[in-house]
This record gives sequence, C-alpha cells and structure tokens, in this order.
Amino acid sequence: MAANIFLAVAKVIAGAISGSAAVLADGFHSLADVFSSGIAFLGIKISAKPVDERHPYGYYKFEVLSGVIITLILFVTGAGIIYGAWGEIAAPKSIEMGGLALAAMAISAAANEVMARLKINTGKKENSISLITDGIHSRVDVYSSLGVFAGLLLANVWPQADPVLAILIGLYIIKESFSLGREAVDSLLDVSAGEEIEKQIKTVAARKNIVLEKLKTQKKGAAITADLNIVLPAQASVERAAKISDDLRQNLMKEIANLACVSIEIKSHELKSGFYKPEFGKSFGWQRQGRFKTDDGGQGRGPGGECVCPKCGRRAAHQSGVPCAAIKCPNCNVSLERDQVVNHQ
Repeated sequence: MAANIFLAVAKVIAGAISGSAAVLADGFHSLADVFSSGIAFLGIKISAKPVDERHPYGYYKFEVLSGVIITLILFVTGAGIIYGAWGEIAAPKSIEMGGLALAAMAISAAANEVMARLKINTGKKENSISLITDGIHSRVDVYSSLGVFAGLLLANVWPQADPVLAILIGLYIIKESFSLGREAVDSLLDVSAGEEIEKQIKTVAARKNIVLEKLKTQKKGAAITADLNIVLPAQASVERAAKISDDLRQNLMKEIANLACVSIEIKSHELKSGFYKPEFGKSFGWQRQGRFKTDDGGQGRGPGGECVCPKCGRRAAHQSGVPCAAIKCPNCNVSLERDQVVNHQ
C-alpha cells in the first residue's frame, strides 16, 4: 500500500509536469491499487481470526471473498482501459515524450515487478488467494507501465501506438480476471482440496493400517477440512478406537500444513469426533468436539456432559458433584441447565 501511494504521487507529478495524459492516468491507476491492496490486507487479517462457536470452521473464506472483489476490480480496470483506448485509435492524442515521464514509468514498472513477485511467491507459499490475486494485479501494472513507456517512445512514429498497446493490456487484464475469478469462486463453493491432498491423507491412513472407507475434503481459502470414515475391528474397545482416531488425526495435522479441521467417524463403533485448530497455522491449542451414539440410540458429549445457558447458549464442562443450576452464566446471569446426556459404556 505504501509503495503504491509513492508511485501514484510520483507519476501524477511527472504527468502534470510533462503534460503526458497517459502518465497522469497511470498515476491515478496506482492510486486505485492502494484500495485493492487494502482489501487484500483486510481479507487476510479477518481470515486469521480464531474459530468460535458461531464459526466452527473459522473465517478463512473472508480471504477468498477479498480475492473475488479484487478480481472484479481487475475486470473493471481492463474494460475501462479498452473503452478509453478504443476512442483514441481513430483520433489519437498527441503525447510529449519527456525524460521525467519516461523515468517515472521505468521506476513504476520495476517497483511493481518486485511487488508482484513478492506477493505471488508468498501467496503460493501460504496458499493465499487474495495475495496471489493482488500480486497478479501488480503484474498487470508492470505491463501497463511498460505500455505507457513504449507509447511515449513510439508517439512520434506511430500515433496509434499508445491506444493499441492499451487495448492489448486491457485484454490481458480481463483474461487474468476470469482465470483468478474461477479459482476464487471454486473456494467459495467448497471445492475439494484436490487429488494431491487426498492422496497424502490416504497414504497416512495406509501407513497406520487403517481402512479408509470414505474421504471428503474441502478447500476454504487457505485452509483445508477433511471428513473421514474409517473401519476398525468391532472387538476393539471404545478407548482403543478413540486412541487410534486421535493418532491418525495428529499425524494428518503434522504432515499436511494447511489441514485446519479433521472429522473422523469410526463406523464399527458409531463414534464420531472432530478436531480443529483454534488459530490456523499454530501447532498448539487443539480443541476437540465429539459426539457418540449410545446403546439406546441417544447422544452424549462425553462422560461429564456439559452445562448450557438457556439464553445465549454458552457452554461449560459439567463438574462432578456440582449441579449445573448452581453455576451462573457470566453473560446473562442466569442458572445453567444440564445438556442432554445419556450414560454409556
């Protein structure tokens, strides 16, 4: 954002001094890039918020949403460039080539290329759609600056050079916006994490001699979630089945960096457990949510059960020998109630 502000000011001043409308327009384009980078920044910041009761799968899609917005900005930018340049082909404007204007566009192209590489490489490393999208936006600015630079050089020889180059740049921007938009929409629609991730999950399960009956993955921005159905021998105790499930989950989380949530259902025991990372990317602070089916068809939340606020739904682990009614909700100041728990073996 700071670099775009600097480039915008430099090009606006250079365009005003040299009288080049193309340089001046590119300066305002860089000013609009500040808004684009701001959207990417907010998307990344919000997506890093820890999970909560209302958002058990986290805020990862906010980053995808920011990527969609930047993609729309790219498309509008490309269409606007083509629209403005088309009218100049028949009546090209006179452009004055000046050393200050050429220097401004050369510096702009170099600075945007550095930003583009930094954002795209980091975005691929962190699996960040909004950062990759904003990096492509910076790469587009490189071509835009080079196009203006070439137009300044060719203005006296070929008056239509500037609008023709602008149309080509606009078409490239629209092409990139469609490519990036398709990827962002896929993430919003919970597309699968892909064959490579699913193959890694199957490999870990096979190494543990666990039969994987069913596997579904979802890509939620930079995060990945997985639902597994595994089959264990019926004679294995519930404690043993839970230990195997925990061990599988720990190995999956350790070997697949972007795996933020794993839900494992053990078919032979009708036992289902889910695990997620409260803060995506951290290696500590695991939290577990589990439900199990009991012999009479009921459901429980663990041997101790939970106390729940009837108003706001706030939960607390039930303490043996302490009635839930004796505990007050800190938010509503009302007595908690015992969540429905059925004894099980």
